[in-house]
Amino acid sequence: MNKHKHSSKPGKPRNKARNFKAAKVKPKATRKHGPKRSGPASGQGANAPYWLFGTHAALAATSNPARHCLRIVLAASASPDLESEVGKARQAVSGRPDVERLERAEIEALLPPGAVHQGLAVLAGPLAEIGIEDIVNNSADIGEASIIVLDQATDLRNIGAVMRSAAAFGALAVVVQDRHAPHITGTLCKAASGAVERVPLVRAVNLARAIGVLKNAGFWAAGLDPQAGQTLAQADLSGRVVLVLGAEGRGLRRLTCDSCDQLVKVPINKSTDSLNLSNAAAIALYELSRQRT
Repeated sequence: MNKHKHSSKPGKPRNKARNFKAAKVKPKATRKHGPKRSGPASGQGANAPYWLFGTHAALAATSNPARHCLRIVLAASASPDLESEVGKARQAVSGRPDVERLERAEIEALLPPGAVHQGLAVLAGPLAEIGIEDIVNNSADIGEASIIVLDQATDLRNIGAVMRSAAAFGALAVVVQDRHAPHITGTLCKAASGAVERVPLVRAVNLARAIGVLKNAGFWAAGLDPQAGQTLAQADLSGRVVLVLGAEGRGLRRLTCDSCDQLVKVPINKSTDSLNLSNAAAIALYELSRQRT
């Protein structure tokens, strides 16, 4: 991660009053499936259906009423247990397509090279776009809340793994920069292990502005920086908290860093330069959860 001249930036005094009522924010006009642009893994637009593969990702999408599923393909050699799970997922939402039984090689031909499908894949439309204002309004009455902001995150598997941790620890959303972050694909969904269906991935044009909107709604922004003077365990992470993480090696950009109320670090061995993004997110979310229990 980057070293900032102000990396020892002290935290401002926390406002201990927790009985606030977050102001409602007028949502921006949003498109159902986001703007049309080329996806990172294919030449298709962001509105195009894509294949989700792997049991957790495919089952979660099938049972999610917000997903429009076009095809469900199951390996002819699939176990009775998996067949039963697919049936239950289909029954959760009316109008799901019939299950197609295909040979594993036929399923592989539908997916990106090297995709590990575990005998199950679903062709589905993208999820509806959610804005930062929607997250603020939906969380207005939640006193203990957490949101993850990822600065300069571009790796599909890393973002997916962060979303999996976010779901495990009850985070409200994962926020990424619209310009550089990849769109949701089957690879990201596989890494998220079904979390994409439960935790919104919010795309923000300007991360500094998005953090500002969250701060105005009563969130405290804590940025992770290896040069910070305070550790996660020493910080007050009670109440409504935004955890801001930078990509491995590059760290937080200056404007993003300046938007944080406080910088904290995960203490690691001095012989190691930095943690993987998803590992750092999991540790930070665990510490936040530990302080609240």
